[in-house]
Amino acid sequence: MNNENNEDLKDSTLNETTRPDNEMEMVADENSSSIEIENTEQKAEELTAEQKLQKDFDEIKDKHLRLYSEFENYKRRTAKERIELIMTSNKEVLISLLPVLDDFERAIKSMENVADVASIKIGIELVNQKLQSILISKGLKEMESIGKEFNVDLHDAITKIPAPTNDLKGKIIDAVEKGYILNDRVIRHAKVVVGE
Repeated sequence: MNNENNEDLKDSTLNETTRPDNEMEMVADENSSSIEIENTEQKAEELTAEQKLQKDFDEIKDKHLRLYSEFENYKRRTAKERIELIMTSNKEVLISLLPVLDDFERAIKSMENVADVASIKIGIELVNQKLQSILISKGLKEMESIGKEFNVDLHDAITKIPAPTNDLKGKIIDAVEKGYILNDRVIRHAKVVVGE
């Protein structure tokens, strides 16, 4: 058996040493081509991974651009709506004040021919009442200031004068200009005289 192994070993050694050069080149070519195939497959995998990342990036970029465009359109639309709202917000109030304007025009015309001041006074008082009722219906309230405690959130003190009585110290004695509240928000502070 030893002899057989030795002979096999000799034959394999002989075969390698006696192989023609082109056979060795073929074996070397096969080895290098298998390495090249592995490298090509690895590059193909890398390329596909790179392509996949590029595709994902392009999709995310596209989504971002669409969202940005939608947001810009939303901002433009809401700005336009806000401007329209501001421009037409007073429309309802102005329409309701037009009859008062008409009444004032009629009162002015009637003053030209009337010698009786009492009738003019009554007419102007009626127009004033109509105007006040319209403003109240729109949420405007007149501030009650005289006799109340001075409050910086509601009142502007024009001056201080000595209080006529002790109970009027720190309280409002007179209102030079009325203050107004619109739907529980101060739209004009009352200009008042405070007792000290």
